[in-house]
Amino acid sequence: MQRSNRYHIGIFGRRNAGKSTLINALTKQDVSIVSDVAGTTTDTVWKNIELPGIGAAVIGDTAGFDDSGQLGIMRNERTKRAAQQVDMAIILLTGNPDDASYELQWHDFFKNADIPTIFVLTKCDLKDQESGLSLWKDVLQEDVCAVSAKDNIGIDILLDKMASLYKNDDNLDDITYSLVKEGDVVVLVMPQDASAPKGRLIQPQVVTLRNLLDKQAMAFCCTPEKLPQTLANLNNPPSLIITDSQVFAQVQTLTPKETKLTSFSVLMARHKGDIDTFREAADVLMSLPKNAKILIAEACSHIPQNEDIGRVKLPRMLRNKFGNELQIDIVSGNDFPDDLSSYDLIIHCGACMFTRRHVLSRVRRAKAQNVPITNYGIAIAALTGILNKVTI
Repeated sequence: MQRSNRYHIGIFGRRNAGKSTLINALTKQDVSIVSDVAGTTTDTVWKNIELPGIGAAVIGDTAGFDDSGQLGIMRNERTKRAAQQVDMAIILLTGNPDDASYELQWHDFFKNADIPTIFVLTKCDLKDQESGLSLWKDVLQEDVCAVSAKDNIGIDILLDKMASLYKNDDNLDDITYSLVKEGDVVVLVMPQDASAPKGRLIQPQVVTLRNLLDKQAMAFCCTPEKLPQTLANLNNPPSLIITDSQVFAQVQTLTPKETKLTSFSVLMARHKGDIDTFREAADVLMSLPKNAKILIAEACSHIPQNEDIGRVKLPRMLRNKFGNELQIDIVSGNDFPDDLSSYDLIIHCGACMFTRRHVLSRVRRAKAQNVPITNYGIAIAALTGILNKVTI
């Protein structure tokens, strides 16, 4: 399974709080190096795991958030970057809360980001930890689990708590939401041009196809050239057509009037982002000045193809619409600027390689700086003049 589709759980805490030991206890493997030397973990280590009540997950062992010095600053930046990716946070506590400043800061961070958080008092087998439990509860005003990863104490209770938070996480949703029900006929239009990976489908297509099978819908796949023949072979018009955004306009002219139309990128915009914010930004897009500055953000780092959608096709569409005075910056992977204030608009990819909360962290950052942010699919539909005909 693609790691971005796994439930991301991050382990956070001070140096030598027992993060690596807990990771090893949960995974029952020596995933992370355990040492009494503070600061052993210097970068986030991710481990795929199947967890009871959660299923496919990935657990991240992060550097201590109290690290200091020049290297410590760099490690803290990596820890903050990991924090933006997680769906659930586990914050480890040790001893008595004589100084809880770090823990309170991270408590506020995850609360503001709407990330479910569990507080765990580690090394509860040690005598000096016994008095810490009630004190930490008072300081944090939160429930605290007591765990000894070394002696396997409290691990089952922690796993149950994790499964309970996962079950109540309202950020989880299937990609076709209420658009598709059992028995619906859905046509997937997937170009196989030079930019398509050889021998495989791209991630949004795989996720969507699997979702349709899970819903007991009937999926028909074709290239844009074969869409007329595919529709002609059906006894009735399909309930829905899902297309690659780059052929939106072409597919829209062939879509029966009783059939809904959307794209993989639009589905991803709802599944992993803020569809209402993206839709509002489309209006801003259409009224941009000719010298506007736009940031195109790709989630994955890859070698651009001849007709790469983010680096070639979308910039070409934008310049055809607004002219060559347009300023376009392109970033990929984690290279998302902290300062967005110079941009008139951000256009983000479908983010198939990111978690939903990772995308929403970028949306919040853009909103905080009053910069509109939209998505590839929404932007392309707006630029081709068919946004009002697309189901979002």
